[in-house]
Amino acid sequence: MVAATLAFGDVVAALAATSLTRSLIAMTGAEPADSIHLLIALLILTFFCLRLYAGCGPSSYERFRLRAIGVIGLVAVELLVGVPNAQWGLLLMTGLGDGLCLLIFGHYTEAMIRTLLIRLDLWGASVVLVGCGENSRKMAELLVHQPSLGLRPIGFIKTSSDRDLHHAALPLPLIGAIADMDRISPYIEFAIFDSVDELSALTLVPKAWTSSCRFLLVEDVHNLQSLWLRTRMLGGAIGIEIRRDLYLPHNLVLKRAIDVLLAVPLALLLLPVILVLAFAIKLVDPGPAIYVQERIGRNATKLRTFKLRTMYIDAEQRLEEYLRGDPQARAEWQSFFKLVHDPRVLPIIGRFMRRSSLDELPQLWNVILGDMSLVGPRPFPTYHMNSFDPEFRNIRVSVPPGLTGMWQISSRSNGDLQVQKAQDLFYIRNWSMVLDIYILLQTVIVVLSGRGAR
Repeated sequence: MVAATLAFGDVVAALAATSLTRSLIAMTGAEPADSIHLLIALLILTFFCLRLYAGCGPSSYERFRLRAIGVIGLVAVELLVGVPNAQWGLLLMTGLGDGLCLLIFGHYTEAMIRTLLIRLDLWGASVVLVGCGENSRKMAELLVHQPSLGLRPIGFIKTSSDRDLHHAALPLPLIGAIADMDRISPYIEFAIFDSVDELSALTLVPKAWTSSCRFLLVEDVHNLQSLWLRTRMLGGAIGIEIRRDLYLPHNLVLKRAIDVLLAVPLALLLLPVILVLAFAIKLVDPGPAIYVQERIGRNATKLRTFKLRTMYIDAEQRLEEYLRGDPQARAEWQSFFKLVHDPRVLPIIGRFMRRSSLDELPQLWNVILGDMSLVGPRPFPTYHMNSFDPEFRNIRVSVPPGLTGMWQISSRSNGDLQVQKAQDLFYIRNWSMVLDIYILLQTVIVVLSGRGAR
């Protein structure tokens, strides 16, 4: 059912995408080739081969990356097949238009279907966690709170190291011991191990190795997190190769080129919105509608960022008085540098802009100037940056700051300093153009939902 639903969603998205492309091209007086149904059939077959119709993973970003690979392959086939029969200009317009629309429409359609399947409890493969230690418990809580990962935990398997276990401390039921794996494994799809020793202990249960249950070894290596891991057998050892792409000069040039190509038309398109919001601000509180805030930019240089004003002119005085009289609010401020009930924010228009992130729109000018990128770690004020350790600060300022980033599409204001650090490091260590596009598309969803905004 999951595979059929996902495939049906892709058919609908592909029909809409290819029809839109051909309608726009037809408006220019050209006649694009009518090969929609063949393209869609090839697209569905490609996605099936890439395992995009399995409800047990991979992660949302990995699914997007595989989708991008499939769409690029389809566009390449479309161009190659059409070369003998079409003009180059028309062929390129059709191929690139199909590719862009297929990627965007397909991504958003899959996101809606996945959300629906999660709510119906139809998404994800059944999982047991082998071992009841702290790492297994953290993994269980992670999978429970992030069902989009496609792994649905149902319980724990006790090992020999869990002799003094208190069952009440487990977030999920205890469903057996390691010796019971031959009985349990036919009814589950994945078993997650948090240590090599526990996985090796399974050799004592030969029947478990012959079942259809798949094994995952999960090691807690936050400082080595990477989307680009490759494993190699080195005698009796396993080697892990880790890539780092963002620091390569040609990638920084490519990132800058994409920023300019996208930021200039976006700035022109959104200029009327910025002017309307600026007028509304001045109606609520006299003073400049756009203000300049000094933040930390790349290489620790001072960055003057532009923002629509969402606070009163005397915002800092209001904040100081509020924190002085409310210890709980002071603790919240020290953890997040955000407040749920912020006395500085303008009524109605200020809260609307902060919830929708529209106050950040003038920073498109920072992107055009080259001070910022569309995607990257958000530029923080000095007091916020000084809350991190020196090593992380050095890593963070080594890349261009962004208008949006990993933190904005995941935790947003709900993430404390440690969450911000982890997500910024994840982006810096795993950068790719596909990841940037994924973050931009997810930003639209987050902004429209208003999730985590303050």
